[in-house]
Amino acid sequence: MTEPKDKPAVWQGGTVWLTGLPSAGKTTIAVGLAERLRAGGHRVQVLDGDEIRAALSAELGFSKEDRDTNVRRIGYVSGLLAAHGVTVLVPVIAPYAMSREAVRDQHAAQGVPYVEVHVATPVEICADRDVKSLYARQAAGEISGLTGADDPYEAPVAPDLRIHTQDRTVEESVRQVHAVLTERGLS
Repeated sequence: MTEPKDKPAVWQGGTVWLTGLPSAGKTTIAVGLAERLRAGGHRVQVLDGDEIRAALSAELGFSKEDRDTNVRRIGYVSGLLAAHGVTVLVPVIAPYAMSREAVRDQHAAQGVPYVEVHVATPVEICADRDVKSLYARQAAGEISGLTGADDPYEAPVAPDLRIHTQDRTVEESVRQVHAVLTERGLS
């Protein structure tokens, strides 16, 4: 049996890991990028950190070890999907460099493309946005362990892309990420 001449090319998936402080704009960029990629005919899945934590890691707290476990679980799922031709957008705080490096290494070991985007919004801007009222609750003493406020965030030293959302629109940020994906043959 011969294959049809118009058989579509095999689509290579990959993971786009968007890391940054709470309210930095990670999910907003991921959703905008997902819309753009889907409009171009790509298979896309957004693995939002809050949603995945609730579904796969509800038993975990917010200790360093639990955060590491959560990030590695999300990385594992994103790698599985990406290996099957899905472009996986992962907006997640992922505060520790060690955890992010483990996810990158896992993707490399599987031959799955991985792009790290640091959504580098200053904590003051994030606190002003405060889309989930986390900074206000932390300031009122209702919660502790808020990344960037009273828990550390280890900013990526050499991400594939660093976006300063306070200096650009959502569409400009989406275009920047899309340009990196195009450059790497992922869009």
